[in-house]
Amino acid sequence: MSIYNPQSSAAEQFISHEEILSTLDYAAAHRGDMALIDDILKKAAEARGLTHREAAVLMECNDSNTIERIYSIARDIKQRIYGNRIVMFAPLYLSNHCINGCTYCPYHATNRTIARRKLTQEQIAAEVIALQDMGHKRLALEAGEHPTLAPIEYILESIDTIYSIRHRNGAIRRVNVNIAATTVENYRRLRDAGIGTYILFEETYNREVYNRLHPSGPKSDWAYHTEAMDRAMEGGIDDVGIGALFGLTDYRYDLVGLLLHAEHLEARFGVGPHTISVPRIRPADDIDLSKFPNAVTDDVFRRIVAILRLAVPYTGMIISTRESAECRKQVLEVGVSQISGGSRTSVGGYAEGEQSEGSEQFDISDHRTLDQVVGWLLELGYIPSFCTACYREGRTGDRFMSLAKSGAIGNCCTPNALMTLQEYLCDYASAATLNAAKGVIAAEVAKIPSDKARQITAERIERILAGERDFRF
Repeated sequence: MSIYNPQSSAAEQFISHEEILSTLDYAAAHRGDMALIDDILKKAAEARGLTHREAAVLMECNDSNTIERIYSIARDIKQRIYGNRIVMFAPLYLSNHCINGCTYCPYHATNRTIARRKLTQEQIAAEVIALQDMGHKRLALEAGEHPTLAPIEYILESIDTIYSIRHRNGAIRRVNVNIAATTVENYRRLRDAGIGTYILFEETYNREVYNRLHPSGPKSDWAYHTEAMDRAMEGGIDDVGIGALFGLTDYRYDLVGLLLHAEHLEARFGVGPHTISVPRIRPADDIDLSKFPNAVTDDVFRRIVAILRLAVPYTGMIISTRESAECRKQVLEVGVSQISGGSRTSVGGYAEGEQSEGSEQFDISDHRTLDQVVGWLLELGYIPSFCTACYREGRTGDRFMSLAKSGAIGNCCTPNALMTLQEYLCDYASAATLNAAKGVIAAEVAKIPSDKARQITAERIERILAGERDFRF
């Protein structure tokens, strides 16, 4: 039995199996304690966050009125902290060579049907130009784990290539990185390369299930994988993104695990995760979904997102094109703050299109182009944001969280979102999207709280319309 200690550097202590089981028992015993639940919801409504136990109680409660209160409070918190902003990004797959044996991922080493590929730097440049031509400014770099075909040197060279490409008015202003757990020294090298957020999914926090799903390869070392964020932060990366692949085990277990991980980072480093991702397992090459009976329904998935928003109100939440347009609409309302658009999960998928098929990591549910997603968001009342200003201004880690918690973020993020949206409208938008955007920017500029920020934003938007680019607060 491990002793639960959120400040410990040992994975078995900050992700304590015994603490998770005790929490789930506590939640089951208190799911009808309406006085306790009312207190939890009052705390949540003040954007004070929730403990993993409080969140578990809300997840266990099936009272319909309580569930509607959860959604209502989640909507209010989302609006209060993030306003109407939705950050846009795209994944960029560099290589699907992998030496791990993960049974839920088609990259696994024994898959003989997937088309194995690794992009050259010239091919990466072509992918970046294709992404720039869509209007993207922020990428999530993805690669399978392979010590010789995709070593850290290849990743670093690829980051340099991505940042070096300038095409028309296009530029990738921030590269987030989702690669395998590595050493403190390699995390320092990624930091020095100018990455944004380092992202790594735990997949499942249930160690027994994790070990079964990872029978071979470096990723089979549960403790090394689980402690990766600690090493990243020790290496100077203060924006990290965690996540679980819902459907691998009981979603309640992984919800608690995610929050234990967030609480650990807060306790040990003074700042929790910058983002939490909430993917669900999807069909893919050589993966039999019938072997994963813990699939999460849309209704349960929506509750997971809403409860995470209550528990970690200042943490960004990411959803990908794994999910359908309707599902994405539902979770945008109650918590998600970042979405992908026009995504390809194949290696070389942006520049080569259908020629790259057969190398995908998972099937996409939302096949719309970036422009269609942008137009859809505008019609729903959101501000699609291509902003990367906080990374480039050094507002990361605890500096970003301080800005968010003080409420001052509205005078930075809203102007930056509007200016980057205006760039997109000038350079990439279709006639339909331009029509959807009519009057939106002027109306949103008028809502900026600070008189000075409002005036500067309006002036800079006029300069963007005149051809200038890349303003930021």
